[in-house]
Amino acid sequence: MMVTQVYAQEAAAPAVEHVDAAPGAADIHADPTADTHATTEAHGGEHDSGVFPPFDPATFPSQLLWLAITFGLLYVLMSKVALPRIGSILENRKSIVDADLAAADASRQKTDAAIAAYEAALADARSKAQGIANETREKIQADLAAKRSAVETDLTAKVTEAETRIAATKRDALTHVDEIATETAQTVVGQIIGDVSADSVRAAVAKASKE
Repeated sequence: MMVTQVYAQEAAAPAVEHVDAAPGAADIHADPTADTHATTEAHGGEHDSGVFPPFDPATFPSQLLWLAITFGLLYVLMSKVALPRIGSILENRKSIVDADLAAADASRQKTDAAIAAYEAALADARSKAQGIANETREKIQADLAAKRSAVETDLTAKVTEAETRIAATKRDALTHVDEIATETAQTVVGQIIGDVSADSVRAAVAKASKE
């Protein structure tokens, strides 16, 4: 019985030691990077100076180096790629603008030539129209003058003929008047004093006409 109790105590002692060691082992397996974090925090605490990294004098050499490298790459990129393309675009635009200006100048010259030709044709047409008008007016005036002369000649001839007829009619009328006066006087005298000769009555009428 006593042997059994001693054996039980000896068997329980390693179990307790194993249980005491287990929490430490569990801690080691739970956070395997604990030592690494502790080391990093220790080194960070040593180098942390509280200055913004670009303004830290300790980083100036590396910053200058990367600035030179970046500037060189940017210069090569601009000089080899961007600037030639920009120059080509500008040259193309310049050639297009020059071509457009040349076409506009040619169109302006053609327009000026067309306007000059139109003005010359218009002046020629006006001159021809003025000449035709003058010629037509001269022809009309000559025709009117000829017709007026013909009418005046005809009227003169007709007036002369009418005057000749009037003169002849007047002479005939005067002749008949003397005869009528002689016959009338002979009749009246015959009724008053009797028969008288026609010659004496005609002589008396002629004498009275002259007076």
